[in-house]
Amino acid sequence: MQVPAQFEYERASSVEHAIALLARHGPEARVLAGGHSLIPMMKLRLAEPETLIDINDLSELAEIEVQGDELCIGAMARHADLLASEVAGSHYPILHDAEHVIADPVVRNRGTVGGSVCQADPSEDLSAAFAAIQATAVIQGADGTRTVSMREFFTGPYDTVVGPAELLVQLRVPIHPDGGSAYVKVERRVGDWPVAAVGAALRLGRRNKITDAGIGMTAVGAAHFVAAEAEAYLRGKPATEEHFAKAGEIAAAHCNPSADQRGPVDYKRHLAGELTRRALRGAAERAMARAV
Repeated sequence: MQVPAQFEYERASSVEHAIALLARHGPEARVLAGGHSLIPMMKLRLAEPETLIDINDLSELAEIEVQGDELCIGAMARHADLLASEVAGSHYPILHDAEHVIADPVVRNRGTVGGSVCQADPSEDLSAAFAAIQATAVIQGADGTRTVSMREFFTGPYDTVVGPAELLVQLRVPIHPDGGSAYVKVERRVGDWPVAAVGAALRLGRRNKITDAGIGMTAVGAAHFVAAEAEAYLRGKPATEEHFAKAGEIAAAHCNPSADQRGPVDYKRHLAGELTRRALRGAAERAMARAV
C-alpha cells in the first residue's frame, strides 16, 4: 500500500489566511486544492511536504466571469466548471476543447484550473491553451498582487514563478471580438496525457489577414509551451492552408520532444506540425464565423 509521509494539515479560511499560513510554514508547505496531482506524488514519496494548506473553502477564487474587457477565471474553478461555463466557451472555445480531453469526469469534478497550471507538468493541457490565448496570471502575496504573463509563468518542468509564500488567485485573458481559438490533441486512449497537443488563437483583420497569432504546444518540449517562431511567421499573412502548413513545419522544427512510452521523437515531431496546422485551421474558422 502506498502511504504518504507524515505531514501537518491546515485549512485556510481566506486568501490572506492561506498566504499567512504559507509564510509561517515556509517552503516545505504545499497548497492542497483538488489534490489529483499532489496526492499521487505524495503516495509515491515524490513529494514530501511537511504541511498541507487546504484552500477548498476559498469560494471567492472559483468565479468565472467577464470583468471589463477580460475573461477572469479563479484559480479554484474546477475543470468541470470551466467546461460548463458558457461565458468562457463563447469567448474562448479553446478552453472547452481542452477541458473535454482532460482526464475523466471524476478528475474534472475535483481538479482545479490553478492546480493544473501550478503543477507545471510538461504534458499538461491547460498550460498550452493559456499560453496560446496569452493569459496573465494574478499572484498574491503578503505585499499585494502581481501579474505575470503565462508565457513567463513556467520556469521549468514542475516549476513556476509562484513564490513559497504566494498564491495563484486568478487567470485573466483579454477578450478580442475578432478572434478565434481551438485545441487539438492526440492521446493513446481517452483521458490520457497527450502524445502531443496544440492550441491556437488567431485574430483576423481585413481580408482575413492575421493580425495576431498565439500557438501553445504541450508534450513536445516547446519552451514555455509556446511556438514563438511559428507565431512570428504568421503575423501579417492571410489565413490560408498554405501558411498554416508552413507554420506547422516551423513549429515542429523548433520543438524538442523526448522519446517515451507515448512515442518516439520523430512521431511526436510529426504530430507537432500536423496538430499546429489543424489547430490554426480551427481557430481561423471560428474567427471567420464570428465575423459573419
